[in-house]
Amino acid sequence: MNVTIYDVAREANVSMATVSRVVNGNPNVKPSTRKKVLETIERLGYRPNAVARGLASKKTTTVGVIIPDISSIFYAELARGIEDIATMYKYNIILSNSDQNTDKEFHLLNTMLGKQVDGIIFMGGNITDEHVEEFKKSPVPIVLAASIEMSEQIPSVNINYEQAAYDAVHALIEKGHERVAFVTGPLEEPMNKERKLKGYQQALIDHKIPYNEEMVFEGDYTYDSGMEAFEKLSSLDEKPTAIFVGTDEMALGVIHGAQDRGFKIPEDVEVVGFDNTKLATMVRPTLSTVVQPMYDIGAVAMRLLTKFMNKETVESSIVELPHRIEYRQSTKE
Repeated sequence: MNVTIYDVAREANVSMATVSRVVNGNPNVKPSTRKKVLETIERLGYRPNAVARGLASKKTTTVGVIIPDISSIFYAELARGIEDIATMYKYNIILSNSDQNTDKEFHLLNTMLGKQVDGIIFMGGNITDEHVEEFKKSPVPIVLAASIEMSEQIPSVNINYEQAAYDAVHALIEKGHERVAFVTGPLEEPMNKERKLKGYQQALIDHKIPYNEEMVFEGDYTYDSGMEAFEKLSSLDEKPTAIFVGTDEMALGVIHGAQDRGFKIPEDVEVVGFDNTKLATMVRPTLSTVVQPMYDIGAVAMRLLTKFMNKETVESSIVELPHRIEYRQSTKE
């Protein structure tokens, strides 16, 4: 039989309200009474009913997290940051995988709201006007993590992707490279077209290097598209001497594509990736890459969400975390 709050109250000879106060950490309970109730809870094996508590308090202490790819190293690290802060603030997580499918994203959003979550953290590559309207209609707060929403109407946590791309390309040009290629993710996504590509272009402008569309390859974030990118770039009459790549996974494809064709990294081609996932240290030579603090983005997004859920003061709903470049063996010293 399930042990109820009534059973605990009867055995401890206190009111159900007193048991509830003890369970919820209310300080207005005498130490001796608290001790007696906790001992009774332990002896009977009572587990508070989260659903019942949620109905009573109108809170479920549950947060929905919607991510594009649950198997991705990148999103796994973000999810870990979210989970750790959620645990600290005593929230449970419902984690769902959207496969970057818009219909599925909206379905999951409605499913989460149907489960009466207290808030939602959303990650997606292409936040449309339709997404923004749905988010604004939500009865609970929503925070975006590592996702660009151009109108900045929805709270978000990111790095400055344009500046990060600029810094990586600027550093390569400063080392003497005039033919720097860019392997990007899908250009339909604002993070790539409106942020990273613009950073790449601005670095060229500032160094008076003409922009050449042939030097830009649109991949799909996969290792195979990195391999394909190098195959195309290496067939140009004027081959790149350095390549900036929008993700670490594509950068691994670029490095292996180069090695398969007899190019040496970094002697013939220098490569810089983006994200600083574990992949960066697993490839040989190890990958120089822009450090996007995935764990921190997840953790800060969750903390921001707790502030909204608890109606705390929020100084800024658009949070930008610092980035840096970690230099390894895929670039020359």
